[in-house]
Amino acid sequence: MRDMEEKFPRALWVRLFVYLIAGHIFAAFVYLLFEVGAK
Repeated sequence: MRDMEEKFPRALWVRLFVYLIAGHIFAAFVYLLFEVGAK
């Protein structure tokens, strides 16, 4: 039980961090797309 308790949160935080980074990159890409497309 202790081993699982230590492993799970780290994997969760890493996944959350990766999703956050990917989300920001995707959002920036979409924003640039609309900025270029508007001109």
